[in-house]
Amino acid sequence: MLITLPDKVYIIEFKCNQSAEVALQQIRSRGYAEPYQASGNKVIDINFSTGMRTIEAWQAVSLEET
Repeated sequence: MLITLPDKVYIIEFKCNQSAEVALQQIRSRGYAEPYQASGNKVIDINFSTGMRTIEAWQAVSLEET
């Protein structure tokens, strides 16, 4: 999911029953962040656990780290 605001860009990848790192790997491998690398904004990756029925893990990294 990509959300663009005048002063922010959010790249959000949701995963189910995986790790937040798997979501970040997908963002990296597919180049979702490349057009926004110079913006200094963050990428948010989230894992939702169906067993716990809640967000199990998430992380936010700067676009430069992707």
